[in-house]
Amino acid sequence: MLYVAWGFPPCRGGGVYRALATANRFAALGWKVTVLTADRDTFFRFTGADLTLEERVDPSVEVVRVPFEWPILEADLRRWSKRRASNPKLWAKWRTKQDQIPFPESGYGPWRSVIEKAAERIHQAHKVDLTVATANPHVAFTAAYHLHKKFQVPYVMDYRDAWLLDVFTGDRLHEPNSRAAKWEKKLVESAREVWFVNDPIKDWHEKLYPTHAGKMHTVANGFDPDLVPDTQDRGAVTDRPLVFGYVGTVSPKVPLADFVKGWQLAKEQSEELAGAKAKIYGYLGYYAQPRADMLATINAATEDGVSYEGPVGKAEIAKAYDEFDAQLLMLGKGRYVTSGKVFEYLATGLPVVSVHDPENAASDVLRGHPLWFPVADVTPEAIAAALIEAAHAARTADEGIRAKAREFGASYRRDLQLDPRIEALAASVKGVAA
Repeated sequence: MLYVAWGFPPCRGGGVYRALATANRFAALGWKVTVLTADRDTFFRFTGADLTLEERVDPSVEVVRVPFEWPILEADLRRWSKRRASNPKLWAKWRTKQDQIPFPESGYGPWRSVIEKAAERIHQAHKVDLTVATANPHVAFTAAYHLHKKFQVPYVMDYRDAWLLDVFTGDRLHEPNSRAAKWEKKLVESAREVWFVNDPIKDWHEKLYPTHAGKMHTVANGFDPDLVPDTQDRGAVTDRPLVFGYVGTVSPKVPLADFVKGWQLAKEQSEELAGAKAKIYGYLGYYAQPRADMLATINAATEDGVSYEGPVGKAEIAKAYDEFDAQLLMLGKGRYVTSGKVFEYLATGLPVVSVHDPENAASDVLRGHPLWFPVADVTPEAIAAALIEAAHAARTADEGIRAKAREFGASYRRDLQLDPRIEALAASVKGVAA
């Protein structure tokens, strides 16, 4: 199996956990796996790297790294051309157009030729029986399509979000006659399977491509048993201040300012939150450097116990969770938004405070959890109410309720999500034994 993923360890982006788990799970089920990804320097220079994740790649998986250029994000002026230095704005417009000539995706389009050639070399060296390509970026699909058209290799499209759909607003991002829409249409038509992370996104695409609905499947994210924190019950907290925690990337869509205001209100209204802390681990924004506005929002509430703890390696994440008495699930608004973080939160059995719109797809996952505290709406007042309820639960929930919470989360182990599709593919792909 050839697995095409732009972001693979040591990349630290949110989708890397799904990529790592998918490659490892195919290998664990007997497939010979080759991963085609960007070179390591890409992640060190642009996105931030997590070396602990690289250690988690199955030793049997061969990782082929190819060059990736990202000129628009190049901050080293010594690498700039004279043309760019003389007129940066004009150069940026020109570069964006150039990027989209080979493939309609700014920043990533030129990678198409690189990965298509690399995929062909891999196939010629060792015949590929199946390609699985994961997005975004969506240019990754082109390598799979190339092998299919030239060598009849079947392929799977694995979406983490969507290409034509804005998962936050529900709006369409590209018109039906756009290049992006035409590309997706022919990719879906030729794919063996198309995977989505939740039912709402899958349903949207089934309506868009009704004749191909049968090949579409929900392959939800899940938690990786070897990477989640200890799920043994630590009991109710009765003798110390509570610690609420968030782990993950804080994107610009996250209602961070509303949360901080809600936290301050909750502390004013409840004695059970006396001395409580809210610790935020991860990246502020999408890049290695924290966004100044987000950092300022957090720092302004330092006296109220809100703190930014910085990034934490996935393999050391248990240490962060060991501090928590309740978890903060802060997400941007969107009916189609689930987040991989929700599954990791479920594995702990700890209370979960949903600081996101009730209509988010994450609510579908959490519904029925005995220690789930959703907000009625994303306002400081509603957030405060949910925090107060969670604080009370953290101090009073008995062993029976906590056990039910752990049982609820156990059903979302990642292998339970992946195995049915991997087994079905093994049975359907010629030359691969089930």
